[in-house]
Amino acid sequence: MLESLLISDRRLISDGLMSLTVRARVGKKRMLVIPKRVAELLGLSEGSMVKITAFKDRMIIEPIRDAIWLSIHGEKVARITLEELEGESIERQKKYGE
Repeated sequence: MLESLLISDRRLISDGLMSLTVRARVGKKRMLVIPKRVAELLGLSEGSMVKITAFKDRMIIEPIRDAIWLSIHGEKVARITLEELEGESIERQKKYGE
């Protein structure tokens, strides 16, 4: 189905692949298979959610990150202990439980 897959990658920094351009064919039922290298670059696996934005002559496909992915891979903006987290959780539950 994707015999004519053309891959052109650009290495922007020496420690890894940062940009990948792929040409692929749309299959039956307009199905587009995300090539393995692209999925690996974006951290996509079966069941991952994506957002598709369509324009007049192009589309953008972006991963939708859930809270678990963000907690593991996302940018860290603060440090909090488990005790602080538990205390905050209890306070908020009390607030919404009233």
